[in-house]
Amino acid sequence: MDFIPIAIFWGLALMGLFGNRSILIYLFFATMPFGSFAVFPPSMTMGLTLTPTPIVACILFLRTFMTGKAVKFGTSAILSPRGLLLLTLFWAVAVLVTIFSPRFFAGAITIVPMKVTRFFQSELLEPTTQNISQIMYLTISAITVVTFARLMLDPKQQQNALKGLCIGGVVAVVTGILDYASHFVTLGWLLAPFRTATYVLMTDVTLEGGTRRVVGLMPESSVYGALCTQLLTLLYFLRHAITDTFYRKKVVPVVATLLLLFVWLSTSSSAYVALVVFCVFALLEFLWRAKSARHGTRAGRELELEFWAAFVVAALIFAVFVIHPQVFDPIFRLFDQMVLKKTRTVSFEERSFWTATSWKALFDTYGLGVGMGGTRTSNEVVAVLSNTGFLGGLLYYGFVLQSMLRRAYPGDTVNAALVSGLRWSFLPGLTAGILAGTTADFGLKNAFLFGTIFAAALVSWQGRNRNGAAVLADAGAQKISV
Repeated sequence: MDFIPIAIFWGLALMGLFGNRSILIYLFFATMPFGSFAVFPPSMTMGLTLTPTPIVACILFLRTFMTGKAVKFGTSAILSPRGLLLLTLFWAVAVLVTIFSPRFFAGAITIVPMKVTRFFQSELLEPTTQNISQIMYLTISAITVVTFARLMLDPKQQQNALKGLCIGGVVAVVTGILDYASHFVTLGWLLAPFRTATYVLMTDVTLEGGTRRVVGLMPESSVYGALCTQLLTLLYFLRHAITDTFYRKKVVPVVATLLLLFVWLSTSSSAYVALVVFCVFALLEFLWRAKSARHGTRAGRELELEFWAAFVVAALIFAVFVIHPQVFDPIFRLFDQMVLKKTRTVSFEERSFWTATSWKALFDTYGLGVGMGGTRTSNEVVAVLSNTGFLGGLLYYGFVLQSMLRRAYPGDTVNAALVSGLRWSFLPGLTAGILAGTTADFGLKNAFLFGTIFAAALVSWQGRNRNGAAVLADAGAQKISV
């Protein structure tokens, strides 16, 4: 039975590799909700779990850089100071630190292992297989940035990627529905073939009061909640760049609403915090658009519609609260248990211990870092710094800042909306990562974001160059300037 989903996955992947490249773009997003699915039988990989999305990213990289022109572009991009050079240097520093630090400081530095098996676990630093796996994942993320930097130069592929986000959201919702239904109906036969990862799967957790946590096909509820929040964020902020009216006005609102529901059903405190952060940035983005939009334009009409929709929903919620306030009692109890009382839990104390131990390890290595996978944290910034050192952190966040400062030509409506949406969608994830990030790998979601924002800004200003309004070197063969 386990062979069937593996065969389907590889069939689609090979179709994309040797046929229509768009299949791989759709598959990249559609496989994100399958975080507990091993695309190779673990017996073939010595117990290592290889999930679908990183594999698709590697295949997409191969498919994209099959031509000399694409290779020339990629080389130019990763070596250009205004391109992806900072990312290239960050990756190089991460590799060097990972090779030398666990050996040079072995037995002298206290760290928290990536595979935590007991509360408040700490060990002495030494080379482990986690160093290899984490640098491998970072490498996949880095090449995915270059892949989307090339792919998203094509407006058609831009729209395919945005539709792929919708597909990924639908799959996340469907897997959540199946997992939720499995609490009442026997669906183990359907879900088991997709839960083949070798790491611990927390798929049957019940909170006080009998509330069952929805995990979809991810390892645990917090990971599923984070995924739904990430997809919700991307869909919300990137919807204005979707040119297909049906997807923009019909599909995105429905999928986003369902994702919001399943964020709640995940009962993940970190997902709830990320959701609050998303709401704050959504309000700021609305006010920013309201300040710049002109009355009577499409943007102005959309703002009016969004305002009245939000007003009606808020009014209905307020009316229910006034008439039947007891309806919200279960919600308040759950929020109190999962968020307000979180600081008094062992989980919160343990995560604080992870971060404090890793922060100390950074200084114990004189700021050099302990290497990728060398220690576990509960803060993305501390993870980057403790794993790759102060130099690695400076290069990575310098690249982040450079990416956020990229801009499209104002007259290019679609690419301007895409660049703006990518900026706004990055900020909630960054904030949530500071609160609960565990590794220094920035991940495939951010890889898509970094690569796409680079490509959208580049192709937008190249279009302006063709109109004679600016001077820009050919990115395929010369220095990139964005």
